[in-house]
Amino acid sequence: IRLDGVSVPTIHSDLSASTADLTKAHRLAENIGLSFMGVTPVGRFDVPGAVARLWLAMPTNPNGRPNADVLRPYANAMDLMRRPSDRWIVDFGSNRSESLAKPYIAPYAHVAEHVRPERLKNARKSYRENWWRHAEARPAMRGALAPLARYVATPRVAKHRVFVWLPVSVLPDSRIYCIARDDDVTFGILHSRFHEAWSLAHASRHGVGNDPTYNNQTCFETFPFPKGLTPDVPAAGFAQDQRGKAIGDAARDLVAARDRWLYPADLVRWDAEVVPEFPSRAIAKTADALARLKTRTLTSLYNTRGTAEGAWLDALHKRLDGAVADAYGWPADISAENSLSSLLALNLERTKA
Repeated sequence: IRLDGVSVPTIHSDLSASTADLTKAHRLAENIGLSFMGVTPVGRFDVPGAVARLWLAMPTNPNGRPNADVLRPYANAMDLMRRPSDRWIVDFGSNRSESLAKPYIAPYAHVAEHVRPERLKNARKSYRENWWRHAEARPAMRGALAPLARYVATPRVAKHRVFVWLPVSVLPDSRIYCIARDDDVTFGILHSRFHEAWSLAHASRHGVGNDPTYNNQTCFETFPFPKGLTPDVPAAGFAQDQRGKAIGDAARDLVAARDRWLYPADLVRWDAEVVPEFPSRAIAKTADALARLKTRTLTSLYNTRGTAEGAWLDALHKRLDGAVADAYGWPADISAENSLSSLLALNLERTKA
């Protein structure tokens, strides 16, 4: 049997030839209800940051409420992998009636002008009748994220499988998958080479760059976390687990080092937002700093892996990978092929009942 011109012992139904037939993996109960696609607005709900800040600074509306109730910073995949675009979005939630939306004068007027005409032409009844709300507002996602201060996010399509933290006040769009956990241990396991290999093995390919996609059902919900460190375990318990402590410490150090590279103190200052419930924003100190910052993106950073320039990033990831391997009881240098076989065995063991 040959695949792509190479002799292989077998070809699986997903047209792969690895030792582990990952098409046999099942969704795991401990992973369900934690990963979500972001919102699908369908319409021009978004506004530049400058406009949003004018609205945030306005006096309270006739209902006695501020516009901060229905404005949120908005993130898409490019905001994660490039530089934040400072886009905000009008967000009337998943169940606010039109009568309760109208008193937010400026945001409602924007949506009435820029969204309503097109949504009233939409073939889907729910999109037409609820035109002031996002077409797919993801109420389950909102409920899962609500108790958290931050959540894990990853682009749906990207050259590099990278995970980042987003404040819970930031609304993700449909090009982002979010995981409703705020602990460094879960983040670290997801950002290990083992979850990357698992997600790549389950990925389809998309776009001109043939980049891999991430899907919550196939990539996240089937992925077996180390025993005792699964996503259904309260994060508070991880602090008592030395395996979890090692992963969490490595993950925090990785994120901190990346952030220092993305937002160097000599180029960036941090300004508080108009209202305190939203995160501070990074402002380039000078025009030269702004030009230099444009080259500092997660994509460009991860393009350096395997080079001398990216040696520091490789070292941080190797430390994280070693801690995650230890949590599984594997040697740090376990091959990708063997780790996938072990992960599949663990998935099947947990779902055999």
